[in-house]
Amino acid sequence: MTLAMRPNSTAARDVRSQLHPYTNPVAHEAHGPLIISRGDGVWVEDEDGKRYIEGLAGLWCTALGFGAEERLARTAYDQMKALSFYHGFGHKTHPPAIALAERLLEMAPVPMSKVFFCNSGSEANDTAIKLIRFYNNALGRPEKKKIISRTKAYHGVTLATASLTGLPANHRDFDLPMPGVLHTTCPHHYRLAAPSESEEDFATRCADDLEAMIQAEGPDTVAAFFAEPVMGAGGVIVPPPTYFEKIQAVLKRHDILFVVDEVICGFGRTGHPWGCQTFGLRPDMITMAKQMSSGYLPISALMINDAIYTAVRDNAGRIGMFGHGYTYGGHPVSCAVALETLTIYAERDLFAHAAAVGPHLQARLRALADHPLVGEVRGVGLIAGVEITRDKANRQPFEPAQGAGLALGRFLHQRGVITRVIGETMAFSPPLIIGMAEIDTMVDRVAAALDDTLAWSRTEGLL
Repeated sequence: MTLAMRPNSTAARDVRSQLHPYTNPVAHEAHGPLIISRGDGVWVEDEDGKRYIEGLAGLWCTALGFGAEERLARTAYDQMKALSFYHGFGHKTHPPAIALAERLLEMAPVPMSKVFFCNSGSEANDTAIKLIRFYNNALGRPEKKKIISRTKAYHGVTLATASLTGLPANHRDFDLPMPGVLHTTCPHHYRLAAPSESEEDFATRCADDLEAMIQAEGPDTVAAFFAEPVMGAGGVIVPPPTYFEKIQAVLKRHDILFVVDEVICGFGRTGHPWGCQTFGLRPDMITMAKQMSSGYLPISALMINDAIYTAVRDNAGRIGMFGHGYTYGGHPVSCAVALETLTIYAERDLFAHAAAVGPHLQARLRALADHPLVGEVRGVGLIAGVEITRDKANRQPFEPAQGAGLALGRFLHQRGVITRVIGETMAFSPPLIIGMAEIDTMVDRVAAALDDTLAWSRTEGLL
C-alpha cells in the first residue's frame, strides 16, 4: 500500500466509499484517486500542494476558472436566502427561471421559441428524444421515431442518450444501444478517409452514407439527427469543410429534425458564442449545459423552435398535460448563477477573448506536429485534440493493450497538466479566461510529456 493509501488516509476513505465514473475500479482500488483540494484561475492544487494547469476546464465546463468568482458565490448565497428552492410544475415558476429563459432566447443562434430547463447535458438530450417522439405522435406520424447519431458521438449516459453516444465503453454490457437508434459515419478525415480522398470528397461520402441509411430504414421512419458541432469526448473531431452543409441538405430533403448538442461547444468554446455559428448550423432544437454556469452549479437547457412548440402545446392540450419534468430542473439558485455567469461573459467580452487567444492555442499545438509520436493536431477556438500514433507515415495507432494513452496521461500529470487522454488523443478545452502565457506554459509541459512518452515507448519496445 502506498503512503497515500494508508488505512485512514483521504485516498483510502475514498476507495472504501465511492464508485467513480469513467474509472477502472480495479486500478482505483490499487492506486487511489488524485484529490484536488482547491483551485485558482486556470490552476488547481492537489491535497499535497502540487499545482496543475487544468487543460480541460474540469469537464469542458469551467469557463471562468476555479474558485475565483466571488460574484457567483454571492449570487448563489443571495438567491438561497431569497428562495432556496422552487419548481416549474403546475403553472408555477420563479424570477430567475424567467430571466434566464429570456436571456437564452435572446442569445440563440437561430430563432427559438421556448426553453426547457434540466440538470445535465444527458437530461437535456434525453428530453429532446422524448419531445421528438411526442412531436411526431402529435403530427400523426407514429412510425417516424428512429434517431440517427454518429460513431464516436457523445450525447450523454442515460439509457436513451448513451444509446445516441457512439462509443463502445458506453454500450458494452449495458445492453445498448436501444432499438431505434442508428449510427452513421464519423466525420474524421484523418482516420476514416480513403487514400487520396480529399476533405471535400470525404464530406460528400459522409452525406451519401447518411442518405443511404435513411433510404434503407425508410424516410418515413427517421425522425431526427443529433450532432455536436465539434465531437468532444469522441476525440475532439472537427468536421471537414462542407460537411454540415451537405448533411443539412439531406435532413431537409427528408423532413428530419436536426438537434445540435451544444453542451461542450456552446458559450464561446469554438470562438463564437455557439458552435452553430462557427459551422453554419440551423437546428430545430439546441441542447446546452456546462459553460452555461461555468460549471459552478448543475444546470442545462433545451431550446426548441416554434413549429415543435406549437405541435407539443396543442397535443399536450388535448391530452391534458405535458407529462415531463425534473424536480430540480430550473432550480432558482442554478438559474441565478447561470444568469450571472452570462452577464460576466458579456461584461468581460469573454467570447471575444476566447476568439483572440484560440489561434495561439491552435498554433502552439500544431507546432507539435513534427514530434515523432504526433499523428494529427486538430481543433478550433479553445478546443483541440492531439493524437499520438505509433507509425506517423502509415497513421498506425498504438494497440489499446500497449497502454500508450495511459502512459501519456501519467506523464502529463507528472508534468503538472490535467487533461483527458481519449484513447490516444489528448483533449484540450481550457478555461476561457486562459491567457497567452498560460497557453505557452501548458503546451511546453505537454511537449515534455510527449518526450517522456516517446522514451517510455522505446524502453517498452513499442517503436
